[in-house]
Amino acid sequence: MLVTTNYCVNPPISGENPVMDIRLASPADRDRVIALWTAAGLTRPWNDPVLDFDRARAGPSSVVLVGDADDELVASAMVGHDGHRGWVYYVAVREDVRGRGYGTALMRAAEDWLRDRAIPKIQLMVRDDNAAAAGFYEALGYEPAGVRVLGRRL
Repeated sequence: MLVTTNYCVNPPISGENPVMDIRLASPADRDRVIALWTAAGLTRPWNDPVLDFDRARAGPSSVVLVGDADDELVASAMVGHDGHRGWVYYVAVREDVRGRGYGTALMRAAEDWLRDRAIPKIQLMVRDDNAAAAGFYEALGYEPAGVRVLGRRL
């Protein structure tokens, strides 16, 4: 069970509160979460984010995590597993609050969620043209897995 987490990496900026509460998303969060995913450039025409959000919330092995700061939704990630590998998708932090440690906190919460379910490995995919995201994950200790991901649309 995820417990609300307070997390702060960087000191307050100009009196702002850098503490973020991380919790499980509720149905009422859906529109704000999808707006955040869209603003972060994570949605694609072939993936329905509404369906993805609803499916993750309804599944027994997946959740959507959200981060609130100053009573506003500022971060989100979808996390799930197949019983062996955990996966993280749609990691987003609102652009105007990036650099405060919220993305790091969200990833640690996703890792904790998987660890609590005895999942031994976490994976994620970064598009080849997204060097900023790759750099973020590498700074957290993630490294290329040396595998090729193959797919086919059904």
